[in-house]
Amino acid sequence: MLEELLKRNRSYRAYDESVRVSEAELKHLVDLTRFIASGNNRQPLKYHISFERAETETLLSMTKWAAALPELALPRPGEHPAAFIVILQDLSVNPKLGAADKDVGIAAQTILLGAAEQGLGGLMIGNFRRQEVKEFLKPGEKLEPVLLIALGKPSEQICLTAVPESGKTDYYRENGVHYVPKRALEDILV
Repeated sequence: MLEELLKRNRSYRAYDESVRVSEAELKHLVDLTRFIASGNNRQPLKYHISFERAETETLLSMTKWAAALPELALPRPGEHPAAFIVILQDLSVNPKLGAADKDVGIAAQTILLGAAEQGLGGLMIGNFRRQEVKEFLKPGEKLEPVLLIALGKPSEQICLTAVPESGKTDYYRENGVHYVPKRALEDILV
């Protein structure tokens, strides 16, 4: 079951805009993060959920997607995410920005696996204009946005494939299919 969830949990860059994500669905995904590990159990993360179209479009405008495919300008019009979860680090709990990066990764993966279980997909976005997001959300002085997660009903086909002999792991698109090369087990065991 976990293996199937992991295989469905891809970095989606195209969504069916007719399918909305509800406040309750987003709260459920954030609620899952209460059970995860946290460095020294400090739990320095907070979350902002966004499901109203105007707010999600504003957040989207502050992001940059698919750096390896700049010619595609993703996501395309009509394929925007239905929601965002913004992960924020509470500097009053841990004042060193970046000190909670492991927590952020665990939380983001947990949210995305929960989304995959619900038939949704998402994308972790580290390439965003932090100050603009902070000014827009106004989360308070001690909360710093560290990662955005776009969410929605995926509308693209993603295919896992073997890493070619060249060793290149760059993702690519052919005939509308998004290919993601993955290393073989024998290539990652040492």
